[in-house]
Amino acid sequence: MRHITLAAALTCVCAQADACTRVVYLGDNQDVITARSMDWKSDVATNLWVLPKGISRDGQAGPRSIRWTSRYGSVVATGYDISTTDGLNEAGLSANLLWLAESEYPQQRGSKPGLAISLWAQYALDNFATVAEAVAALEREPFSIVTDKVPGEPRLATLHLSLSDASGDSAIVEYINGRQVIHHDRAYQVMTNSPVFDQQLALNAYWQQIGGTVMLPGTNRSADRFARAKFYINAIPKSEDPVVALASVFSVIRNVSVPYGITTPGEPNISSTRWRTVADHKRKLYFFESAMTPNTFWVDLNKADFSRGAPVLKLDLGPDQRNVFAGDALPRFQPAEPFRFLGTDS
Repeated sequence: MRHITLAAALTCVCAQADACTRVVYLGDNQDVITARSMDWKSDVATNLWVLPKGISRDGQAGPRSIRWTSRYGSVVATGYDISTTDGLNEAGLSANLLWLAESEYPQQRGSKPGLAISLWAQYALDNFATVAEAVAALEREPFSIVTDKVPGEPRLATLHLSLSDASGDSAIVEYINGRQVIHHDRAYQVMTNSPVFDQQLALNAYWQQIGGTVMLPGTNRSADRFARAKFYINAIPKSEDPVVALASVFSVIRNVSVPYGITTPGEPNISSTRWRTVADHKRKLYFFESAMTPNTFWVDLNKADFSRGAPVLKLDLGPDQRNVFAGDALPRFQPAEPFRFLGTDS
């Protein structure tokens, strides 16, 4: 079977870009906000899409692909318009994909259907309303992830998936030594890259003993960003004012971003932060901030038409996400043909 060759390069999973970070804020008044950064060496050609429910999909992994019809509509950020890298669905579930070099996926065997890596996040957004619901389904391992080598690189495309929902629940899904490992707990608020999540927790325990007000690691390395994100996301005020809460969360994800144009000697995998998203689960607002434009804008999912048969909409962000938007950008979306997920059937 011919496998995917480019999907990893669209989901923060390229050898040139593995410095993404994801954090979940648990505030007062049942406020839950998820933020992530997208770090990449070159333009990842991201656009935003409104995808209604009722879309029939297959796993783009050949004749044995998994098939489903989307139960929930979603707003997603793509990579090169052939992969979902990030998104929020109408039920308040968020999905984020980040690079994990240690990932090793099992071989597709027997009658188990395949799922192209480009669709992993979309599968979760299409099918589940909560993290618990997603974990219960994924524990049964309904598909095999199909991946291949990154173009021009000798190693496989590798990533892990984070999920968070309006209750504040979180899960991290990894494939280690060919086996699926799910970390499911409200306490798992932070995910970065290497090492594997168990080791990240152990490293962070050291910094927790020191205390973030005394000293925090300041480099762009994954473990350092994990420690800073974990401290700050719990140190910021738990404000009942949503404007204050959002400002605080934005400040945290900016703190763990890589300055534009920065390269790190001896760390060729660390790249500049290209853009950031912030998902307000309670108010169902999906914020987007490009490093190349001065404005933060958002999409109000409460106003989007996710009904069956509703048009697919696209917001063209332009090269390097330079197009400028302000406020609720939903009226600026235009009807468009759905993008094609990259895979064997592409």
